[in-house]
Parts: sequence; C-alpha cells; structure tokens
Amino acid sequence: MTLTAPPRLMLVHAHPDDESLWTGGTIARYAAMGVHVTVVTCTLGEEGEIIPPALRNLAADAADQLGGYRVAELRSACAALGVTDHRFLGGIGRWRDSGMAGTPANAHPRAFAQGSLDEQVEALREIIASVKPQVVVTYDAFGGYGHPDHIRAHHVTTAAAVDVDRVFHAVTSHAATTEGIAKLAGFADLPWRLPEEGELPTTDDAEITTVVDVSEHLVAKLRALRAHSTQVGVWQDGAGGASYALSNGIAQPVVSDEYYVLAKGPAAGAEADLFGGLD
Repeated sequence: MTLTAPPRLMLVHAHPDDESLWTGGTIARYAAMGVHVTVVTCTLGEEGEIIPPALRNLAADAADQLGGYRVAELRSACAALGVTDHRFLGGIGRWRDSGMAGTPANAHPRAFAQGSLDEQVEALREIIASVKPQVVVTYDAFGGYGHPDHIRAHHVTTAAAVDVDRVFHAVTSHAATTEGIAKLAGFADLPWRLPEEGELPTTDDAEITTVVDVSEHLVAKLRALRAHSTQVGVWQDGAGGASYALSNGIAQPVVSDEYYVLAKGPAAGAEADLFGGLD
C-alpha cells in the first residue's frame, strides 16, 4: 500500500451490529494496520428483536428504549475492533430503524427508508468531505438480504461517494458459507439449528472481486459480536469452532475471509486488499 499515511476507510452501515456482522474482521484488520477507519451508522436499530429475556421490555412495542441501549453496545463493539471514529448519519437519532420489509415500522415518520434521500445524501457527503476516505464500503442494491434500511444505505452511499476512489459492496461468499456450515455440522454441542439449503443469503463467488483475509482478527470480530448481546449470540468451543446466531436461532459460520464486490474504481490490485493498487 503506497497511499499517504494514514489511508482512510469508511464503512456505511444501517444499524448497530451490522459493522461487526458484515465487516468486523476487515475493520479490525485495517485499524490494526494504522488505517483511519470511520464507521457511519444510519439508525439506532430501534426495531431489533431482543434475544435476552431480561431485556425484552426495551423493545419498540414496550418501553421503546432499545436504540439507546444499542448505542452502548455499538461503542463497545467499535472499541473491540479498534475504531475511534464513529458517527451517526445526520447525528444520533436523526433517522429511525425502519424494521423489516412489510412491517408497520416502515411507516414511522422518522423511518430511515422513508426519509428525505436528498437530506441523507447531503449528510453523508459532509462526512465524506470531512474524512476524505479513499475507500467506502456499504451494501449491494438488495441490501444483502432485502432490509429497507440496507437498501437505503446503498442508495445514499452510491449517490454521496461519487468522488471516492473505490466503493465496495460487502457480501457473503456462497462457497465459504457452505463450507462453514458443513464444519458446524460436526459439532454436537452447537446450540442452534443449522440453516437449510439456501436459507442464508449468499453471493455467487464468480461475482466476488475482493477477498480480505481476516483470519488474524477473528478474536476481535467475535469480541465485537459479543458486545451486541441484544441481537447476536456467539458460540465457541475449545477446538476452534465458532458460530453466531441472530434472534432466529439459525447458526451461521464465522469464516476466515470477508468478501466484497467492487462497485466503483480501478480493479487492478484490489483482489485481496481494499486499497491495493491505489497511489
């Protein structure tokens, strides 16, 4: 990497925990390398489903205090990943978690997916102008799995990052996911059920342009996932097996690489490094 020090990476995520689930290893890797990493979160994740029974009354249909609780989780996760520059798009609480597609939360007056696209783009442009990242990461046009806020984050980032050298979409590898599930099947004490064929969203490996080795940073990623305890359960065994699950109780593998599709910018040198080939 020959960029002027420090290189600058920005990741735009919809909710607290997305930074760790989708890109936690990448964040930890580049932060450890001295890259200036900025994480932008678009909502407080107020509509999340809560795993610990003792915290269920924080939910949107009860006390509606989950968003504030998740701010603390996010701070702990960022600390685990080495992030010192975290920002909420438009300021903390400006836009609300829209909930899953087709739910009443989609119509909330502050729902991120229903907000002013122009205002959201301008808010992200201001952050980009301040940070001046060479690389920006967000989701693909489907938002990874169709969540309205992920899709809106994609549109906002695409419009705001026109002057950035490279834009990547974070995705999951079909081959790595399939292999990881097969390994999990060998653990008798796995606390969750294995996913059925096609149940987890993945991307055809032929479409993946960039594979980032995060094997040395899985400890940090797992620590960050544990920080999001309202949303994520983490399991490890003494033989090196690791998995996580959301509130649906479906085991997902923790793999040693994270995967990206180059959406904008030069491809040369980007096969294994988000900054590879940039001057």
